[in-house]
Amino acid sequence: ADALAALGIGSVAVGLAFKDIFENFFAGVLILWRFPFENGDFIECDGLSGKVVDVTIRNTLLRTVEGDLVVIPNATIYKNAVDILTYERKRRQTVIAGIAYGEKVAPAREVIRRAVESCPTVARGDDTPIEIFAQEFASSSINFEVTWWTGSTPLEQRRSRDEVVEAVKTALDEAGIEIPFPYRTLTFKHPLQLEHQGQGGGDGGPAEPHDR
Repeated sequence: ADALAALGIGSVAVGLAFKDIFENFFAGVLILWRFPFENGDFIECDGLSGKVVDVTIRNTLLRTVEGDLVVIPNATIYKNAVDILTYERKRRQTVIAGIAYGEKVAPAREVIRRAVESCPTVARGDDTPIEIFAQEFASSSINFEVTWWTGSTPLEQRRSRDEVVEAVKTALDEAGIEIPFPYRTLTFKHPLQLEHQGQGGGDGGPAEPHDR
């Protein structure tokens, strides 16, 4: 009886010690068998993102955009939601473009649309439309939500965003449409009084203001 009890306790201890190993092993088998990503795909999982370098029985290796190699236990991937960024060849991008309140909305929208359409990295087609909507009355501008489709990898996304922002800025400048910056009006409770003192004993020299 004592031997059987010791054997039972020992089995439980061994099972607990190897729990994570077995869990990751079986998760790795399921990932290799059924998961819809493979080497070369970009994924996000549990706050980590990168390019899948390799999937082993125990771990999945990711290469981040910064160049770091991240080893993720397969059980983490199997238990959490995984966003496969490159599952489709195209992904949508959005930027916000603002115009001054003194500008007309409709002409500005068309200027922005033509600028986006001129970018080589922007996808064209019925299933990948360019969409531009007046979004909000911001503090200093009318903001447009500018949406388009481009390649799905992080590099393609950054390159297309850079191209679209430059094209929209250039087009608005050429059309004479103001892109505003925040304006601030300062209001003082009491008027400020300035005292002017002439330099050189009143010989008409430059005056120097002093806050009182």
